Amino acid sequence: MLSFKKVAAGVVAASALAVAAGSALAEGVVNIYSSRHYDTDERLYTDFEKKTGIKVVRIEGKADELIARMKAEGKASPADVLITVDAGRIWRAEQAGLLAPLKSKVLETRIPAYLRHAEGKWFGFSQRARIIFFDKKRVAEPPKTYEALADPKYKGLVCTRSSTNIYMLSLLASIIEHSGSDKASAWVAGLWANRARDPKGGDTDQLRGIISGECAIGLANTYYFARALRREVKGVSKDIGRIGWVFPNQEGRGAHVNISAAGVAAHAPNPKNAKLFLEYLASDSAQKYFSAGNDEFPAVPGVELSAAVKKLGKFIADKLPLEKLGENQGEAQILYDAAGYK
Repeated sequence: MLSFKKVAAGVVAASALAVAAGSALAEGVVNIYSSRHYDTDERLYTDFEKKTGIKVVRIEGKADELIARMKAEGKASPADVLITVDAGRIWRAEQAGLLAPLKSKVLETRIPAYLRHAEGKWFGFSQRARIIFFDKKRVAEPPKTYEALADPKYKGLVCTRSSTNIYMLSLLASIIEHSGSDKASAWVAGLWANRARDPKGGDTDQLRGIISGECAIGLANTYYFARALRREVKGVSKDIGRIGWVFPNQEGRGAHVNISAAGVAAHAPNPKNAKLFLEYLASDSAQKYFSAGNDEFPAVPGVELSAAVKKLGKFIADKLPLEKLGENQGEAQILYDAAGYK
């Protein structure tokens, strides 16, 4: 069910935004369709509104629902900005013609090329790495690469989410791009053979599975673990010292990353305000809050990490252009299905 909210007020925006906005307060509204559902994001919206005087009107829902809604609304859509929590779905929106190209020196300077669309149709504003977690009591030699998860020595130990989950699709899409379909297919078969149980639950459930002993190895996005370091997460935080982690493929292509991304709607009624909002998301203050508020890695290099995220350590990220995650998404599902991966 979609919700409709208005939000207001609060923080110091970066100099980049000040230059873009000028000295006078902007007028009007910016209508945001967002599939981010984190309560901590309220700060992002209220800070933007306080700095610019632009009222944020937000419609929330699942990304596929919002994309379908924008398609149905057509040129009459009130959406100025679409926000998704993964590269695969922002790619779907771009492919559907729902996003407009945006030229912005601020965004092109601050957001690395591999985290944005070549024509400016979307930009990544926060990152999460999908890494390997393991039970330190049961696994003396954890897998160091994604490929190693399919090694028979880990038979009966690995827990994952369902193959239809967008994070699982994106990970396999990256493997298809790097290694080709045949090797990707073999990896899927090996991963399925190594399962500790059939896929179920979200990322936090994979971590809970390690604590409970149901799993010895799991795949999850970094921010779920960092959140459990920062505050109480039932079934994880109390015994979190039992869990070790590996940023995979550090001697090769780097760890797979996904993004929260946003783009200006193709029929945005307030395109200038939409541009200001996206530039705000790339400001130092907003980037710090992505890390402090939701335990994500900032997209802008050099921005200070929160204490919990910093504990995860530095890592080499896969620089694969993220549109490849969308382009290979369909094939990824076919390979999972062919292996009987649930």
